[in-house]
Formats: sequence, C-alpha cells, structure tokens
Amino acid sequence: MSIRVIGVDAYALGWVGVELRDGSFGRAVLASTLYEIVVGSSGASVIGVDIPLGMLPDRWRAADTLAADQLGPRRGSVFRVPPRAVWQESDFTAANRLCRELTGAGLSRQSWALRPKLLEANAIWERHPGLLFEAHPEVSFRTMAGEPIQYAKKTWTGQARRRDLLARNGIVLPDQLGPAGQAPPDDILDAAAVAWSAHRMATGTALSHPSPPEENNGTKIAIWY
Repeated sequence: MSIRVIGVDAYALGWVGVELRDGSFGRAVLASTLYEIVVGSSGASVIGVDIPLGMLPDRWRAADTLAADQLGPRRGSVFRVPPRAVWQESDFTAANRLCRELTGAGLSRQSWALRPKLLEANAIWERHPGLLFEAHPEVSFRTMAGEPIQYAKKTWTGQARRRDLLARNGIVLPDQLGPAGQAPPDDILDAAAVAWSAHRMATGTALSHPSPPEENNGTKIAIWY
C-alpha cells in the first residue's frame, strides 16, 4: 500500500503543503486554513506541521531548546514556546506580562504573531490525535545534511542547498507547482522538509527532541525529525 504524507508550512497568506507518495513528490497545495488541508488529505497517514503543537502549563518546552542547540547558525529559527495561559491572552502586552510572571522572560512579537495559526493547529491536533505532529524544517534539513545549514533559507545559496538535500533524499520539486507556486520559495522548501520528516514518522524511523517526548495531560510534546 502506498504511503502518503503531507508536510505543511505556515506562510503570510495561509498554509502551503507538500504531499509525498512513497517518499517522492506528489503535489503541492495552498490553503487559507490548515483545516482545508486536513479535510483534503484523504489517504494521508500523517501530516507534519511547522508550528508548535502542545504547550506546558507553567514553563518553556524542552523541545525548542534542544532543537535550537543542534542548528548552529540557524538556531534563531526556533522560538521558545511559552506556557498555554500566555496564548490565551487577547493582546501582546498582557501576554508578555504573563509570560514574564510564569517564566521570568518575555515573549517576542514574532512569536505572538503566530498566535492565530498556533491556536488553529493545536485545536486540530487535539481533535484528531495521531494525525498531526510537529516538525521543524531546519531540524529536518540539518538531519539530511548531517550538519547545520550555513546559509539562511532566503538566500540563493541557502535555497540551492536545501533543494539539493531534498533531491538527494528522493524529493525532486518540479519547477511548475500550479497555484502553490505562488507561495514564497522558502516556505515551499520548508513544507517539503516537513514532509520528509512526515514520511519518517509514517515509516517508524523518526527521532524526536526530546527523546522521549515531554508528556502533559496525556499528550506528547516533541519536535520530530
């Protein structure tokens, strides 16, 4: 039976997904919501998302620190995920204040900007256990390369390196992606890297930060790669 997986990356206008079939490129899709991709994923065994899944009640997650420590010059691509209550605040000022009270450190505006997509993804994750899992493209690329990627994903050299790593792992991205080709190149590459980790998840070869995952109220919190 064919193994179908999807890797999804959030971008400014919504979500971009790359589907793999038996580890090879199948299609790319754009959607305004993650839910649209989930609904249209009939037959996909797992869906990897580049968005934090799972928050702890009173502290930072171990997954983010462990992942960042592996990325060298790309460590800034991983942001620390504050406790759940922080995300339930309605504005940045209140969220930042609560984050300091709970953890001793503040919340970045960049992290807060992801709040709508983070809440959307976590709601789906909680409703459909076992379907969604968290991945991080820079962790995936680092695993493919065996070392941290030296060039940023928005640079020509960085994108060429990432596309080559995908091709070496059986994921050849075509020049023509249909409507999905409107998404920024780095987001498409990120979605493909997450799909690579999704295939590893589906075949039982994925690893995680931390290992074993942190547990909270029966859920397992980790970045898989």
